[in-house]
Amino acid sequence: MKIGVVGTGYVGLVAAACFAENGNSVIGVDIDEAKIKALLEGRIPIYEPGLAEIVVANVAEGRLRFTTDITTAVRESDVLFIAVGTPQDEDGSADLQYVVKVAEQIADAMNGPKIVVNKSTVPVGTAAKVKATIEGRTTHPVSVVSNPEFLKEGAAIDDFLKPDRVVIGTSDPATEAVMRELYEPFVRSGKPILCMDNVSAELTKYASNAMLALRISFMNEMANLCDATGADVESVRKGMASDSRIGAAFLYPGLGYGGSCFPKDVKAIEHTSREFKAPMEIVAAVERVNARQKTVMLPRIEAKLGGLAGKKIAVWGVAFKPRTDDIREAPALFLIEGLLAKGATVSAYDPKAMDHAKRTLPASVQWAKNAYEALEGADALLLATEWNEFREPDFAKVKSLMKQALIFDGRNIYNPKTVKAHGFDYVGVGRR
Repeated sequence: MKIGVVGTGYVGLVAAACFAENGNSVIGVDIDEAKIKALLEGRIPIYEPGLAEIVVANVAEGRLRFTTDITTAVRESDVLFIAVGTPQDEDGSADLQYVVKVAEQIADAMNGPKIVVNKSTVPVGTAAKVKATIEGRTTHPVSVVSNPEFLKEGAAIDDFLKPDRVVIGTSDPATEAVMRELYEPFVRSGKPILCMDNVSAELTKYASNAMLALRISFMNEMANLCDATGADVESVRKGMASDSRIGAAFLYPGLGYGGSCFPKDVKAIEHTSREFKAPMEIVAAVERVNARQKTVMLPRIEAKLGGLAGKKIAVWGVAFKPRTDDIREAPALFLIEGLLAKGATVSAYDPKAMDHAKRTLPASVQWAKNAYEALEGADALLLATEWNEFREPDFAKVKSLMKQALIFDGRNIYNPKTVKAHGFDYVGVGRR
Protein backbone atom coordinates (compact mmCIF):
# COMPACT_ATOMS: atom_id res chain seq x y z
CA MET A 1 0.00 0.00 0.00
CA LYS A 2 1.22 3.54 -0.73
CA ILE A 3 1.19 5.59 2.45
CA GLY A 4 2.07 9.18 3.31
CA VAL A 5 2.69 10.27 6.91
CA VAL A 6 2.66 14.02 7.49
CA GLY A 7 4.65 14.83 10.60
CA THR A 8 7.76 12.95 11.70
CA GLY A 9 7.49 13.56 15.41
CA TYR A 10 7.08 10.76 17.92
CA VAL A 11 3.81 9.33 16.57
CA GLY A 12 4.44 9.99 12.89
CA LEU A 13 7.95 8.55 12.79
CA VAL A 14 6.98 5.38 14.66
CA ALA A 15 3.94 4.90 12.38
CA ALA A 16 5.94 5.49 9.20
CA ALA A 17 8.69 3.09 10.25
CA CYS A 18 6.30 0.33 11.32
CA PHE A 19 4.13 0.57 8.20
CA ALA A 20 7.30 0.31 6.09
CA GLU A 21 8.49 -2.63 8.18
CA ASN A 22 5.36 -4.49 7.04
CA GLY A 23 6.24 -4.00 3.39
CA ASN A 24 4.30 -0.83 2.55
CA SER A 25 5.78 2.03 0.54
CA VAL A 26 5.90 4.98 2.94
CA ILE A 27 6.79 8.65 2.54
CA GLY A 28 7.37 10.68 5.71
CA VAL A 29 6.84 14.41 5.40
CA ASP A 30 8.01 17.25 7.63
CA ILE A 31 8.57 21.00 7.20
CA ASP A 32 11.80 20.77 9.23
CA GLU A 33 14.53 20.42 6.61
CA ALA A 34 17.22 19.65 9.19
CA LYS A 35 15.13 16.81 10.63
CA ILE A 36 14.51 15.32 7.18
CA LYS A 37 18.22 15.51 6.35
CA ALA A 38 19.06 13.79 9.63
CA LEU A 39 16.53 11.01 9.03
CA LEU A 40 17.87 10.36 5.53
CA GLU A 41 21.33 10.05 7.07
CA GLY A 42 20.08 7.59 9.68
CA ARG A 43 20.11 10.02 12.62
CA ILE A 44 16.95 9.73 14.71
CA PRO A 45 15.76 12.89 16.53
CA ILE A 46 14.18 11.02 19.46
CA TYR A 47 15.23 8.13 21.65
CA GLU A 48 12.90 5.17 21.35
CA PRO A 49 14.24 1.62 21.71
CA GLY A 50 14.30 -0.20 18.35
CA LEU A 51 13.20 2.77 16.26
CA ALA A 52 16.57 3.68 14.76
CA GLU A 53 17.17 0.14 13.53
CA ILE A 54 13.79 -0.04 11.77
CA VAL A 55 14.16 3.39 10.17
CA VAL A 56 17.67 2.71 8.87
CA ALA A 57 16.76 -0.74 7.54
CA ASN A 58 13.66 0.42 5.68
CA VAL A 59 15.35 3.48 4.21
CA ALA A 60 18.08 1.16 2.91
CA GLU A 61 15.46 -1.15 1.40
CA GLY A 62 13.71 1.77 -0.30
CA ARG A 63 10.40 1.22 1.47
CA LEU A 64 10.75 4.37 3.58
CA ARG A 65 11.51 7.84 2.24
CA PHE A 66 11.50 11.29 3.81
CA THR A 67 10.79 14.64 2.20
CA THR A 68 9.69 18.21 2.83
CA ASP A 69 7.58 18.11 -0.35
CA ILE A 70 4.02 17.40 0.77
CA THR A 71 2.64 17.77 -2.75
CA THR A 72 4.66 14.83 -4.03
CA ALA A 73 3.78 12.76 -0.98
CA VAL A 74 0.05 13.39 -1.46
CA ARG A 75 0.09 12.55 -5.15
CA GLU A 76 2.07 9.36 -4.66
CA SER A 77 -0.01 8.06 -1.70
CA ASP A 78 -3.42 6.42 -1.44
CA VAL A 79 -3.68 6.79 2.36
CA LEU A 80 -2.42 9.90 4.14
CA PHE A 81 -1.88 10.04 7.88
CA ILE A 82 -1.92 13.37 9.70
CA ALA A 83 0.47 13.09 12.65
CA VAL A 84 1.28 16.69 13.54
CA GLY A 85 1.21 18.33 16.96
CA THR A 86 -1.96 19.47 18.69
CA PRO A 87 -0.56 21.75 21.40
CA GLN A 88 -2.70 22.68 24.34
CA ASP A 89 -4.28 26.09 24.78
CA GLU A 90 -4.55 27.66 28.23
CA ASP A 91 -8.14 26.45 28.64
CA GLY A 92 -7.12 22.82 28.02
CA SER A 93 -8.46 22.67 24.47
CA ALA A 94 -6.35 21.27 21.63
CA ASP A 95 -4.97 23.73 19.09
CA LEU A 96 -5.85 22.31 15.67
CA GLN A 97 -4.11 24.89 13.51
CA TYR A 98 -1.44 22.43 12.32
CA VAL A 99 -4.00 19.71 11.57
CA VAL A 100 -6.11 22.14 9.55
CA LYS A 101 -3.05 23.45 7.71
CA VAL A 102 -2.10 19.93 6.64
CA ALA A 103 -5.69 19.26 5.55
CA GLU A 104 -5.51 22.35 3.34
CA GLN A 105 -2.19 21.25 1.84
CA ILE A 106 -3.55 17.78 1.15
CA ALA A 107 -6.61 19.23 -0.56
CA ASP A 108 -4.54 21.51 -2.77
CA ALA A 109 -2.30 18.62 -3.89
CA MET A 110 -4.94 15.93 -4.44
CA ASN A 111 -4.90 14.24 -7.82
CA GLY A 112 -7.62 11.69 -7.14
CA PRO A 113 -9.57 10.00 -4.33
CA LYS A 114 -7.71 9.83 -1.00
CA ILE A 115 -8.18 8.41 2.46
CA VAL A 116 -7.03 10.91 5.09
CA VAL A 117 -6.41 9.52 8.56
CA ASN A 118 -6.21 11.57 11.77
CA LYS A 119 -3.41 9.90 13.76
CA SER A 120 -2.85 12.93 15.98
CA THR A 121 -4.73 13.02 19.27
CA VAL A 122 -7.63 15.29 18.42
CA PRO A 123 -10.90 16.35 20.09
CA VAL A 124 -14.42 15.36 19.15
CA GLY A 125 -15.45 16.81 15.80
CA THR A 126 -11.98 17.01 14.24
CA ALA A 127 -12.71 14.44 11.53
CA ALA A 128 -15.71 16.46 10.42
CA LYS A 129 -13.61 19.62 10.45
CA VAL A 130 -10.85 18.02 8.36
CA LYS A 131 -13.37 16.65 5.88
CA ALA A 132 -15.08 20.04 5.51
CA THR A 133 -11.71 21.74 5.05
CA ILE A 134 -10.63 19.37 2.29
CA GLU A 135 -13.98 19.31 0.50
CA GLY A 136 -14.01 23.08 0.54
CA ARG A 137 -10.81 23.17 -1.56
CA THR A 138 -11.07 20.25 -3.99
CA THR A 139 -13.59 18.28 -6.05
CA HIS A 140 -11.72 15.01 -5.55
CA PRO A 141 -13.49 12.60 -3.17
CA VAL A 142 -12.03 12.16 0.29
CA SER A 143 -12.77 9.88 3.22
CA VAL A 144 -11.59 10.96 6.66
CA VAL A 145 -10.75 8.34 9.28
CA SER A 146 -10.14 8.73 13.02
CA ASN A 147 -7.38 6.31 14.01
CA PRO A 148 -6.00 7.22 17.47
CA GLU A 149 -2.62 5.90 18.59
CA PHE A 150 -2.09 4.06 21.87
CA LEU A 151 1.69 4.06 22.08
CA LYS A 152 3.66 3.97 25.31
CA GLU A 153 6.93 5.85 25.12
CA GLY A 154 9.73 3.37 25.66
CA ALA A 155 7.68 0.53 24.15
CA ALA A 156 6.21 2.23 21.07
CA ILE A 157 7.58 -0.20 18.47
CA ASP A 158 6.09 -3.23 20.22
CA ASP A 159 2.85 -1.35 20.82
CA PHE A 160 2.53 -0.50 17.13
CA LEU A 161 3.61 -3.88 15.74
CA LYS A 162 1.59 -5.85 18.34
CA PRO A 163 -1.28 -3.59 19.47
CA ASP A 164 -3.88 -4.49 22.09
CA ARG A 165 -6.46 -3.17 19.64
CA VAL A 166 -6.77 -0.95 16.59
CA VAL A 167 -9.50 1.68 16.63
CA ILE A 168 -10.84 2.84 13.26
CA GLY A 169 -13.44 5.58 13.05
CA THR A 170 -15.31 5.67 9.75
CA SER A 171 -18.84 5.17 8.47
CA ASP A 172 -17.75 4.24 4.94
CA PRO A 173 -17.56 0.44 4.28
CA ALA A 174 -15.01 0.80 1.45
CA THR A 175 -12.71 2.90 3.64
CA GLU A 176 -13.12 0.45 6.50
CA ALA A 177 -12.02 -2.38 4.20
CA VAL A 178 -8.85 -0.51 3.21
CA MET A 179 -7.98 0.27 6.82
CA ARG A 180 -8.60 -3.32 7.87
CA GLU A 181 -6.29 -4.53 5.10
CA LEU A 182 -3.60 -2.11 6.28
CA TYR A 183 -3.78 -3.17 9.92
CA GLU A 184 -4.52 -6.90 9.68
CA PRO A 185 -0.80 -7.87 9.58
CA PHE A 186 -0.43 -6.27 13.01
CA VAL A 187 -3.22 -8.28 14.69
CA ARG A 188 -2.55 -11.84 13.55
CA SER A 189 -2.51 -12.89 17.20
CA GLY A 190 -6.25 -12.25 17.35
CA LYS A 191 -6.34 -8.76 18.85
CA PRO A 192 -9.38 -6.81 17.63
CA ILE A 193 -9.77 -4.15 14.98
CA LEU A 194 -12.63 -2.06 16.36
CA CYS A 195 -14.59 -0.08 13.79
CA MET A 196 -16.91 2.67 14.95
CA ASP A 197 -18.05 6.16 14.03
CA ASN A 198 -15.53 9.02 13.96
CA VAL A 199 -16.76 10.74 17.11
CA SER A 200 -16.59 7.55 19.18
CA ALA A 201 -13.06 6.84 17.92
CA GLU A 202 -11.95 10.38 18.77
CA LEU A 203 -13.34 10.08 22.28
CA THR A 204 -11.90 6.59 22.86
CA LYS A 205 -8.31 7.89 23.00
CA TYR A 206 -9.12 10.56 25.58
CA ALA A 207 -11.25 8.17 27.62
CA SER A 208 -8.49 5.57 27.74
CA ASN A 209 -5.80 7.97 28.90
CA ALA A 210 -8.12 9.62 31.41
CA MET A 211 -8.88 6.23 32.96
CA LEU A 212 -5.20 5.32 33.23
CA ALA A 213 -4.40 8.72 34.74
CA LEU A 214 -7.27 8.19 37.20
CA ARG A 215 -5.76 4.90 38.40
CA ILE A 216 -2.36 6.52 38.91
CA SER A 217 -3.82 9.45 40.82
CA PHE A 218 -5.99 7.17 42.95
CA MET A 219 -2.96 5.14 43.99
CA ASN A 220 -0.98 8.29 44.74
CA GLU A 221 -3.73 9.46 47.07
CA MET A 222 -3.85 5.99 48.61
CA ALA A 223 -0.08 6.12 49.17
CA ASN A 224 -0.43 9.46 50.94
CA LEU A 225 -3.13 7.95 53.14
CA CYS A 226 -0.81 5.05 53.92
CA ASP A 227 1.86 7.51 55.00
CA ALA A 228 -0.63 9.17 57.31
CA THR A 229 -1.98 5.95 58.83
CA GLY A 230 1.15 3.82 58.95
CA ALA A 231 -0.05 1.31 56.38
CA ASP A 232 2.21 0.00 53.60
CA VAL A 233 0.96 0.90 50.13
CA GLU A 234 2.74 -2.07 48.58
CA SER A 235 0.62 -4.45 50.66
CA VAL A 236 -2.50 -2.46 49.85
CA ARG A 237 -1.63 -2.44 46.14
CA LYS A 238 -1.16 -6.21 46.05
CA GLY A 239 -4.43 -6.71 47.89
CA MET A 240 -6.25 -4.59 45.33
CA ALA A 241 -4.47 -6.03 42.28
CA SER A 242 -5.41 -9.58 43.25
CA ASP A 243 -9.04 -8.72 42.56
CA SER A 244 -9.71 -9.74 38.93
CA ARG A 245 -12.08 -6.80 38.57
CA ILE A 246 -9.22 -4.39 39.30
CA GLY A 247 -5.95 -5.94 38.14
CA ALA A 248 -2.41 -4.62 38.63
CA ALA A 249 -1.88 -2.27 35.71
CA PHE A 250 -1.23 1.40 36.57
CA LEU A 251 -1.59 0.82 40.32
CA TYR A 252 1.93 1.97 41.18
CA PRO A 253 2.21 5.12 43.29
CA GLY A 254 5.00 7.60 42.77
CA LEU A 255 5.70 11.26 42.08
CA GLY A 256 2.83 11.76 39.63
CA TYR A 257 2.49 11.21 35.90
CA GLY A 258 4.10 13.33 33.19
CA GLY A 259 4.81 13.11 29.48
CA SER A 260 3.02 14.41 26.44
CA CYS A 261 -0.20 12.38 26.70
CA PHE A 262 -1.76 12.04 30.14
CA PRO A 263 -1.49 15.70 31.24
CA LYS A 264 -2.73 17.03 27.90
CA ASP A 265 -5.43 14.45 27.32
CA VAL A 266 -6.90 14.72 30.81
CA LYS A 267 -7.22 18.47 30.39
CA ALA A 268 -8.62 18.08 26.89
CA ILE A 269 -11.39 15.66 27.82
CA GLU A 270 -12.29 17.81 30.80
CA HIS A 271 -12.50 20.82 28.47
CA THR A 272 -14.70 18.83 26.07
CA SER A 273 -17.01 17.83 28.89
CA ARG A 274 -17.48 21.48 29.82
CA GLU A 275 -17.94 22.50 26.19
CA PHE A 276 -20.77 19.98 25.78
CA LYS A 277 -22.21 20.83 29.22
CA ALA A 278 -21.55 17.33 30.60
CA PRO A 279 -18.92 18.13 33.27
CA MET A 280 -16.67 15.27 34.40
CA GLU A 281 -15.87 16.06 38.02
CA ILE A 282 -13.71 12.97 38.57
CA VAL A 283 -11.50 13.84 35.60
CA ALA A 284 -11.12 17.42 36.85
CA ALA A 285 -9.98 16.06 40.22
CA VAL A 286 -7.41 13.76 38.58
CA GLU A 287 -5.45 16.71 37.25
CA ARG A 288 -5.50 18.50 40.62
CA VAL A 289 -4.31 15.37 42.43
CA ASN A 290 -1.48 14.86 39.96
CA ALA A 291 -0.28 18.44 40.23
CA ARG A 292 -0.21 18.10 44.03
CA GLN A 293 1.60 14.75 43.91
CA LYS A 294 4.56 16.26 42.10
CA THR A 295 5.22 18.39 45.17
CA VAL A 296 4.65 15.96 48.07
CA MET A 297 8.23 14.73 48.29
CA LEU A 298 9.79 18.18 48.60
CA PRO A 299 8.61 18.99 52.16
CA ARG A 300 9.57 15.47 53.24
CA ILE A 301 13.13 16.02 52.03
CA GLU A 302 13.25 19.43 53.69
CA ALA A 303 11.92 18.09 56.98
CA LYS A 304 14.27 15.12 57.04
CA LEU A 305 17.32 17.31 56.40
CA GLY A 306 16.21 20.11 58.71
CA GLY A 307 16.15 22.57 55.82
CA LEU A 308 17.59 22.56 52.30
CA ALA A 309 19.82 25.65 52.26
CA GLY A 310 23.40 24.50 51.64
CA LYS A 311 22.40 20.85 51.22
CA LYS A 312 23.35 18.79 48.15
CA ILE A 313 20.72 16.51 46.64
CA ALA A 314 21.58 13.86 44.06
CA VAL A 315 18.74 13.21 41.60
CA TRP A 316 18.64 9.99 39.61
CA GLY A 317 16.41 10.36 36.55
CA VAL A 318 14.86 13.41 34.91
CA ALA A 319 12.81 11.82 32.09
CA PHE A 320 9.12 11.44 32.91
CA LYS A 321 9.53 7.65 32.63
CA PRO A 322 12.32 5.20 31.78
CA ARG A 323 13.28 4.19 28.21
CA THR A 324 12.63 7.66 26.80
CA ASP A 325 14.37 11.03 26.63
CA ASP A 326 11.06 12.88 27.01
CA ILE A 327 11.03 15.37 29.90
CA ARG A 328 7.66 16.99 29.21
CA GLU A 329 5.76 17.48 32.49
CA ALA A 330 8.33 15.25 34.22
CA PRO A 331 7.94 15.31 38.04
CA ALA A 332 11.74 15.52 38.36
CA LEU A 333 11.72 18.98 36.78
CA PHE A 334 9.29 20.34 39.39
CA LEU A 335 11.28 18.78 42.22
CA ILE A 336 14.65 20.03 40.99
CA GLU A 337 13.34 23.57 40.58
CA GLY A 338 11.79 23.36 44.07
CA LEU A 339 15.05 22.14 45.60
CA LEU A 340 17.01 24.94 43.95
CA ALA A 341 14.47 27.55 45.07
CA LYS A 342 15.02 26.49 48.69
CA GLY A 343 18.78 26.88 48.44
CA ALA A 344 19.85 23.31 47.73
CA THR A 345 22.51 22.25 45.26
CA VAL A 346 21.37 19.62 42.77
CA SER A 347 23.56 17.05 41.04
CA ALA A 348 21.57 15.04 38.50
CA TYR A 349 21.99 12.13 36.12
CA ASP A 350 19.75 10.50 33.52
CA PRO A 351 20.85 7.91 30.93
CA LYS A 352 19.08 9.59 28.00
CA ALA A 353 17.31 12.83 28.92
CA MET A 354 20.07 15.14 30.14
CA ASP A 355 20.54 17.03 26.86
CA HIS A 356 16.86 18.01 26.86
CA ALA A 357 16.89 18.81 30.57
CA LYS A 358 19.92 21.08 30.26
CA ARG A 359 17.94 23.31 27.92
CA THR A 360 15.04 23.54 30.39
CA LEU A 361 16.46 23.58 33.91
CA PRO A 362 18.56 26.37 35.46
CA ALA A 363 22.26 26.43 34.64
CA SER A 364 23.07 25.89 38.32
CA VAL A 365 22.15 22.19 38.07
CA GLN A 366 25.28 20.04 38.12
CA TRP A 367 25.13 17.26 35.52
CA ALA A 368 27.02 14.07 36.32
CA LYS A 369 28.65 11.69 33.86
CA ASN A 370 27.15 8.68 35.61
CA ALA A 371 24.88 7.78 38.51
CA TYR A 372 27.66 7.39 41.05
CA GLU A 373 29.32 10.70 40.21
CA ALA A 374 26.06 12.46 41.06
CA LEU A 375 26.27 11.06 44.60
CA GLU A 376 29.63 12.57 45.59
CA GLY A 377 29.13 14.57 48.79
CA ALA A 378 25.33 14.38 48.59
CA ASP A 379 23.18 14.76 51.68
CA ALA A 380 20.42 12.70 50.08
CA LEU A 381 19.55 10.72 46.96
CA LEU A 382 16.21 11.33 45.24
CA LEU A 383 15.19 8.55 42.83
CA ALA A 384 12.84 10.26 40.37
CA THR A 385 12.81 7.93 37.33
CA GLU A 386 12.92 4.14 37.57
CA TRP A 387 15.57 3.36 34.94
CA ASN A 388 16.70 -0.29 35.13
CA GLU A 389 20.29 0.70 35.90
CA PHE A 390 19.12 2.33 39.13
CA ARG A 391 17.33 -0.76 40.45
CA GLU A 392 20.26 -2.67 41.89
CA PRO A 393 23.09 -0.25 42.67
CA ASP A 394 26.13 -1.06 44.74
CA PHE A 395 24.70 0.24 48.02
CA ALA A 396 28.06 0.06 49.77
CA LYS A 397 29.54 2.32 47.08
CA VAL A 398 26.50 4.60 47.22
CA LYS A 399 26.92 5.02 50.97
CA SER A 400 30.65 5.66 50.72
CA LEU A 401 30.12 8.49 48.23
CA MET A 402 27.36 10.29 50.12
CA LYS A 403 27.70 12.68 53.04
CA GLN A 404 24.51 11.29 54.60
CA ALA A 405 22.99 7.84 54.00
CA LEU A 406 19.51 9.01 53.05
CA ILE A 407 17.38 7.79 50.11
CA PHE A 408 14.09 9.24 48.92
CA ASP A 409 12.60 6.62 46.61
CA GLY A 410 10.05 8.45 44.48
CA ARG A 411 9.16 5.32 42.51
CA ASN A 412 9.21 2.66 45.24
CA ILE A 413 11.74 0.52 43.37
CA TYR A 414 13.73 -0.45 46.47
CA ASN A 415 12.81 -2.82 49.25
CA PRO A 416 12.85 -0.70 52.41
CA LYS A 417 14.27 -3.58 54.49
CA THR A 418 17.12 -4.14 52.03
CA VAL A 419 18.03 -0.47 51.91
CA LYS A 420 17.92 -0.12 55.69
CA ALA A 421 20.06 -3.23 56.06
CA HIS A 422 22.75 -1.35 54.14
CA GLY A 423 22.61 1.45 56.71
CA PHE A 424 20.38 3.92 54.88
CA ASP A 425 17.49 5.97 56.14
CA TYR A 426 14.71 5.30 53.59
CA VAL A 427 11.64 7.31 52.58
CA GLY A 428 9.32 5.96 49.89
CA VAL A 429 5.84 6.89 48.68
CA GLY A 430 3.43 5.24 51.09
CA ARG A 431 6.00 2.65 52.20
CA ARG A 432 6.34 1.69 55.84
